[in-house]
Amino acid sequence: MLVEDSDFNSPVPGLPLSRQVFVNDVLAADYALAVRPRSGQCVIQTSSDGLVAGDIHIRGIDKTAIRAYWVQPAGKGPFPTVLVVQEIFGIHEYIRDTCRRLARQGYQAIAPNLFQRYGDPMGVPNVQEIMSDIVADVPDAQVLSDLDVCAEWAASNGGDPQRLGLTGFCWGGRIAWLYAAHNPQLKAAVAWYGRLTGKSTPMTPRHPTDVVRSLHAPVLGLYGGKDVTIPLEDVETMREALATAGKRADIVVYPEGGHAFHADYRQSFRAADAANGWGRMLEWFRANGL
Repeated sequence: MLVEDSDFNSPVPGLPLSRQVFVNDVLAADYALAVRPRSGQCVIQTSSDGLVAGDIHIRGIDKTAIRAYWVQPAGKGPFPTVLVVQEIFGIHEYIRDTCRRLARQGYQAIAPNLFQRYGDPMGVPNVQEIMSDIVADVPDAQVLSDLDVCAEWAASNGGDPQRLGLTGFCWGGRIAWLYAAHNPQLKAAVAWYGRLTGKSTPMTPRHPTDVVRSLHAPVLGLYGGKDVTIPLEDVETMREALATAGKRADIVVYPEGGHAFHADYRQSFRAADAANGWGRMLEWFRANGL
């Protein structure tokens, strides 16, 4: 059995109890193995030649100008759109490169900065402070709303409104499940090692295991068998819940993979598993109309 790292079970000094519970729960459940990204550190570096790419602003329903990285093939389109949901570190080079990889497969890819109202994780010195000072303040409702307006923007700017997908990594992997239960226009989602269970809080009232019966779109979940932060019991619980609800979904577990096996700037990167997962993701999108 995989167990949580006890090093992450102690309270965070100086935080209110409710925030301590949040930070301990999420650190133990998702980010114990996280390392900070650095510019140019990625193993895979995808050229933007033949692509149209740039930083854009999309107006949220609260009038916030949401910053996002956008890329698509050169040409008229319309292109199927994939929303790319970040890790806790924001829109750094790994996320941008992931968008370019998708564009090279014919997709319009948009990665919105879902933390910008609360701070810049790249300027925070350690993971624990990112979790307590930024992530703890981000409400799921705001995230889902921001993704909605990005999908609307895409449909008016070269994207095909009938072909919308989403993929997310780590923190974004959890969001992938939630968005599949939120937007009935979504064709497919792919969740990379996203947390499946957790405590209900005002910011995170529901988790993937809570929304199984509400899923609108088929979801592919990609998980690591040696991920000490997401117990295999949680993965099997989710698999059983999906089967019971009769939802179109698939969960793949890579026996030797740990957390963040796709993140090519981390020591946890496993090239073979990452490549296999990437191929499965593309097959999943295409099999579901993207």
